[in-house]
Amino acid sequence: MSLARRAFAALLAVAAIAIALDNSSRTLANPDEGRYSEIAREMALSGDWVTPRLNGVKYFEKPPLQYWATAASFRIFGPSEFAARLYVLLCGLATLGIVGFAGRRLAGPEAGLAAVLALVASPYFMAMTGIVTLDTGLTLWTTATFCAYLLAQQPGIGPRSRCRWMIAAWAAIALATLSKGLVGILFPAAALGLACILRRDFSPLARMEWRRGLAVFFALAAPWFVMVSLANPEFARFFFVHEHFERFLTTTHRRVEPWYYFIPILLAGFLPWMLALPFAIRHAWREEAQAPGPRPMRFVLLYAGFVLAFFSASGSKLPAYILPIFPPLALVLGRYLVAVPARRLATMVAPTILVALALGVAAWQAPANTKDEWSRVLYLEARPWTVAAAAYLGAASAIAAVLLWRGRRWIALAVTAGGVVLAIDALEDAYEKFSPRQSGLVVAKRMRPLLAPTTRLYSVRHYDQTLPFYIGRTLRLVDYFDEFETGLKAEPRLNLPTLGEFIADWLRPGDALAIMQPGTYETLQYLGLPMQAIHEDPRRVLVRKP
Repeated sequence: MSLARRAFAALLAVAAIAIALDNSSRTLANPDEGRYSEIAREMALSGDWVTPRLNGVKYFEKPPLQYWATAASFRIFGPSEFAARLYVLLCGLATLGIVGFAGRRLAGPEAGLAAVLALVASPYFMAMTGIVTLDTGLTLWTTATFCAYLLAQQPGIGPRSRCRWMIAAWAAIALATLSKGLVGILFPAAALGLACILRRDFSPLARMEWRRGLAVFFALAAPWFVMVSLANPEFARFFFVHEHFERFLTTTHRRVEPWYYFIPILLAGFLPWMLALPFAIRHAWREEAQAPGPRPMRFVLLYAGFVLAFFSASGSKLPAYILPIFPPLALVLGRYLVAVPARRLATMVAPTILVALALGVAAWQAPANTKDEWSRVLYLEARPWTVAAAAYLGAASAIAAVLLWRGRRWIALAVTAGGVVLAIDALEDAYEKFSPRQSGLVVAKRMRPLLAPTTRLYSVRHYDQTLPFYIGRTLRLVDYFDEFETGLKAEPRLNLPTLGEFIADWLRPGDALAIMQPGTYETLQYLGLPMQAIHEDPRRVLVRKP
């Protein structure tokens, strides 16, 4: 690889890091950013690293790796949006590094660089590196798992090197399991099983370093599961049965979507290269059809295909679930981008100009389609940034198409990736304009001057995930269970199960504040409860005891 290409890639990486850091202090949004940041804040404050708590209530939906990392970040930097996003940002950047390294070792330096540029050009992946969810951490460790496995299977590799790479794969499986549960084991196991069955070759199973690998896996993953189960008898049934099997097999979480739900997300996620992606998949599969020895691209396709099929069959679907398939598909796309004629790539990237134009038109018309004046104003404030994002994306796609037509492949790939990075930066600035609606910060600012150590705080038939983080306090839940149900069954004293009990508690002597939705506020007004509204918007009302 030429020095110029390396310098260009380094410059692009620095730009991506700078933009990511620029957006790391964006206001936390509901629900995930508030939820996972607050769990880590309470963990850092309490020093209890075994039992996660949300709003003071036991919370067992996910394992603790990200909570630990973010709580450590809070201990070092103090609770802030930057500290809350630091682990996710580092996971995203590490994933890019792993993809580049593995792509270089498996398919050559040009394919490795192209894979990184393809992943940077994925607006979905880049956006997720700035959002506090558990999926970016899971993506890092699952990517590390299959890349380490593939490097261990390379022809000619020595026994010691193969052992080291396999131990790294087992360690990554453990960290993936501590990130989001049993999928950390299931995904690589399923891909390996499918690869063995299709080739009628089970010899890779003999090279798995089972004894040492399992020892590493259990040494890393088992201690927390043992400790949390001993401290909380309700954990094992809820986590392993409800959060895995019932979530997958039933619609209990009310996240029902059609089977094809993730396909448009996947295509839009690779937006500048979404037309190239199907051809890249076909190219990789056919290229290794008769290849002797390991077939790395077929393995990553089986891995990505299983993850897509698994979540498509699930009774619970959220957009972030398929983030782990972006790195393997970026490896496949990277090989294709350096193999196909540049002019053909030009015809594939050019239609993105139309997508950018549609985004700009939608942003311009959005304020007129809102239901209330409050939302209209927010859309108007966000519109310049959304239009700017469309302009960055459209201009980059147009320039890249011209460059590709002239045979300037690498500059075109870098321009495409750079345009996506700038577009994501602008979209994040646009999203920040919606923070009064998407975050509890505006309510927290009204609450802070009124808070005293003895002030009672209530969340009535409603829970804002970001509010406890921004006030540094938990609230007593009133007639609200949802994701807190298991924790509240174990510690029922932490909530008031009925509105009547809240009214009685509200009337006790002492200062009190409560947050609720407008409908609940009207109900309590009708019942004559003494309260003074100090903040109102279409989503919530904050009241104080007069």
